[in-house]
Amino acid sequence: MASWAEFAADAPRLAEAIRSLIHQYGPGLGYLATVRADGGPRVHPVAPVITDDGLYCFVIDSPKRRDLERDGRYALHSFPPEDRDDEAYVAGRARLVTDYARVAELAEMSRAAPEVDWRLFEFSVDVAMLARRGHGGARPLDVGAAAPVIQVWRDSRSAGDRRAAQRFRLPHRAGEPGRGGERFPPARAGYGVSFIGGMPVRGASDADPPTTRYSRSRSRV
Repeated sequence: MASWAEFAADAPRLAEAIRSLIHQYGPGLGYLATVRADGGPRVHPVAPVITDDGLYCFVIDSPKRRDLERDGRYALHSFPPEDRDDEAYVAGRARLVTDYARVAELAEMSRAAPEVDWRLFEFSVDVAMLARRGHGGARPLDVGAAAPVIQVWRDSRSAGDRRAAQRFRLPHRAGEPGRGGERFPPARAGYGVSFIGGMPVRGASDADPPTTRYSRSRSRV
């Protein structure tokens, strides 16, 4: 899996947008999902720290820390902004940071109290997602609402997929199916669909404000 620094080097605009959402209130805020011993999900609010070098989180002695120590899989979702329904999501694996100098540096940066029983984890990035809905917000029951603009990045080394994900466009005529792997010319109306490994993720209406709509996969040969 990629580190945050590798992800940011490959998709800098997406990484900066996600970082801005996580740190929109100053300190990092998000919901951390972990895997319980019985395989079920567990969700807790946390205060992650994103630096140029990595995505980190101090975790106190708790069920979620034991989840990370046992399994390592995680998902992190941003807190909702006050004026819109934009959201960011990152998932991958957590590893315990044992570099004392790094732990001390981030503890000082985050004002982590030394008397508290916490441990520092670094989160790798398997997949990252950003959804922009604008100030109109999410209106799933409104058929006339503009579709969100969604960007997805995936580390193909984790997915076992060495094919570069490309941007495809479905035909603008409603009900006309697209074929995987076929490129369609730009349409004046319709939906832009991002594909990861040949599978559609979500789309965005051409009526939305101009923005980057893409998905990328890292490939190492």
